[in-house]
Amino acid sequence: MGKVGRPRNQTARREALVSAAGLAIAQRGLEGLRIKDIADAAGVSQGSVLYYYPELDDLVLEVHRGAVENFLFSRQQAYDGAAAGDPASRLRALLDSGLPDTMEDAVHGLLYELHRRAGRSPGHAELMTSLFAREVALYTTALEVGAATGVFSLAASAHDLAHGLVALEDGYGLHIVSHNATLRVDRAHELILAHARAVTGCAGL
Repeated sequence: MGKVGRPRNQTARREALVSAAGLAIAQRGLEGLRIKDIADAAGVSQGSVLYYYPELDDLVLEVHRGAVENFLFSRQQAYDGAAAGDPASRLRALLDSGLPDTMEDAVHGLLYELHRRAGRSPGHAELMTSLFAREVALYTTALEVGAATGVFSLAASAHDLAHGLVALEDGYGLHIVSHNATLRVDRAHELILAHARAVTGCAGL
């Protein structure tokens, strides 16, 4: 991957460093992350990285925050971009947006790598918790709309079912990016769709 271009102002410099750190984490993982890798990716000196982020974890936290927001934005776009007035189509789009596209999916790989910090850092734990809660909220809305229009016949409360769908995504996604050879990407999609059909009573999903 190429280096991040040199920005002209402090906000842009910070954004460039966050982008560079995300690239470095995706390539080396958190355990192997070095200031030098971030500096090289950003095209700046190591001193410049430390000037803006004296503590490496502050930079990693910004990477995590950006990854969460970008992922949620893409999921909301997928939902909003589906056929309006068609709850099944919208739920299907949401389900499709939640799993990695490949074993090498960079977005999911980065999120799972960053989530590893949650057990040792309140900031990272808060971001992981927020992501889960907001994904649950997305699914809850999709399920409630489907139930209200008579398209879905929910097997439990929309909120409870939403928790289960997000947990399934997280579990399948982790196995996919961890290169579990027994769980193909297309098979994971089939399994989560089958579950969604069962709990919504909607065979058209």
